[in-house]
Amino acid sequence: MQFDLIVEQAKIYDGTGRRAYRADVGVQGDKITEIGRLTDAEANRRIDASGLALCPGFIDVHSHADFTIVREDHSKRMEPLVRQGITTFVGGNCGVSFAPIGEENRDFAMAFYDMFIGEDPEPIIHWSGFGEMLDTVEKQGSLLNFAVLAPHGILRMNAMGSSRELASWRDLKHMKTQLERCFEEGAIGMSTGLQYFPGSQSDTRELIELGHTIHQYGGVFTSHLRSYNSDTLGKAVDEVFAVCREAEIPVQMSHMFWVPNFPWPINRVMDGIVALGSDFFNRMPIDLPLDTGLRPILDLTGKRIEDGYPIGMDAMPTSAGFTHLIAFFPPWVLDGTREEITERLRDPQTRKKILHDIETGNSKWPHREGNSWSMNFFKVMGWSSVFVMSVVSEKNQHLIGKNFVEIGKEQGKHPFDAVCDLLLDEDGRVLIFETATYPGDAFIELSLKGTLVDPNVSIVTDTILIGYGRPSHIYYDCFPKFLRNYSLDGKGIPLREAIRKCTSLPAKQLQIKNRGKVEKGYHADLVLFDPKTIRSNSTTEAPDQYPDGIEYVAINGQVVLDPNGFHDEKLHGQVIRR
Repeated sequence: MQFDLIVEQAKIYDGTGRRAYRADVGVQGDKITEIGRLTDAEANRRIDASGLALCPGFIDVHSHADFTIVREDHSKRMEPLVRQGITTFVGGNCGVSFAPIGEENRDFAMAFYDMFIGEDPEPIIHWSGFGEMLDTVEKQGSLLNFAVLAPHGILRMNAMGSSRELASWRDLKHMKTQLERCFEEGAIGMSTGLQYFPGSQSDTRELIELGHTIHQYGGVFTSHLRSYNSDTLGKAVDEVFAVCREAEIPVQMSHMFWVPNFPWPINRVMDGIVALGSDFFNRMPIDLPLDTGLRPILDLTGKRIEDGYPIGMDAMPTSAGFTHLIAFFPPWVLDGTREEITERLRDPQTRKKILHDIETGNSKWPHREGNSWSMNFFKVMGWSSVFVMSVVSEKNQHLIGKNFVEIGKEQGKHPFDAVCDLLLDEDGRVLIFETATYPGDAFIELSLKGTLVDPNVSIVTDTILIGYGRPSHIYYDCFPKFLRNYSLDGKGIPLREAIRKCTSLPAKQLQIKNRGKVEKGYHADLVLFDPKTIRSNSTTEAPDQYPDGIEYVAINGQVVLDPNGFHDEKLHGQVIRR
């Protein structure tokens, strides 16, 4: 037999959760064609995998790397993903992607993209349709395999502009027509960002109606939930379950976490208790049961899955989330053009009204009206919980890593004025970390331990590769960190189960065919790693450090990482279409 590649004497973790076994793996073209003893077979290249573990390439089903892969120079920016073993990602999450772009509201969409990626998107975007975007990437080549979800927020924006009204039947028809076209051109499902404007202005009826179109095309519905706050998280989960049940479609609940939310002034008292707990834990680490907030949700979801409902979840192994700074503002502030939003931030009287809504806001379900929005994290977690992740201007680079209490003191301002002035100074281009204490706090990450090891939760990065600022460490170390901290260190789950949660489980949840397993006939997306040495080197302060232990990565049968380095001379990724 003649093979293009043979991996010899590997300890194979096949991605299913079964026990590892030792065998050779033969690859022809982009597929695994033989598993067994291949000592006498001929091959163009052999890799001696003695002492190494072989598993499927990691599948990251919650990413925003679709904003990067459309660039001709994307492979350099995406090198950190390969170096941690990612071979496939799903973009278009949280209701946002670069397509489809409606001509009527194109200016609004471009302003939206500009603030998110920190530069003018017009030179990047040479298309309007969803399929045109995928065709562009296919023609230029792709480092990784990738699929894209149709973005509900953009569909709504194309149909309704910045309107905060409920969708009329005419609006719904417009959205459904766009969604049908996205599916016909290659979308694998639809994502929602129900905590973000404009998705936050939808109701459950709108989601179910769009769900019927998803059912028609056999797609999946993914959701950044309407709330992650402890008092309404259960309702947000029930809303997604209602879409699953009524539309009869698979659903995925994105980057699961929880934010304790209590009436004032209990929240501020809790802030102090959390700060003390963090200080104590980091002096004397002990395994505290801080993950009780999500346990009822995990148990209920597990029961529904046992009952046959196609529900998935994912989570990030990190203590800090990240998003756009303006996402924490009342939705009415984001109504209208970019110039109108800027004028609201500049006007002293409007600032007072915004601050009043933040300070007096009551995070009530369904989080649509007035000052009831759920992402009022300035109030829920406090001004010191928001840290600058990236800015564009050189003069504000020194603010990266600081929270707005620190910035306010430095500038002699209330934290809110520091927020508004920075947004004005940066023309809206500010990304932030949010966390109860500080990014990188292992104490806060304890609140996710039960979620990260849950058998129904896959592991994701939520990557935003903008190429400047201070990225999250998980853009560099998500999967190696998870394997080391939650399996190999002996404090979590068996390695075979940890690998399943990074490979076949996400493939099943997002219905990605013929990937996520080491199996004959499957695509040869493979990772060879050393279980003894695999670990993160990334920190919050210095995130751009590659992990140890990832020795080889193959994408569709082509080795793109080996002990000689990263190889992107040719791009071997494939566009995955439904």
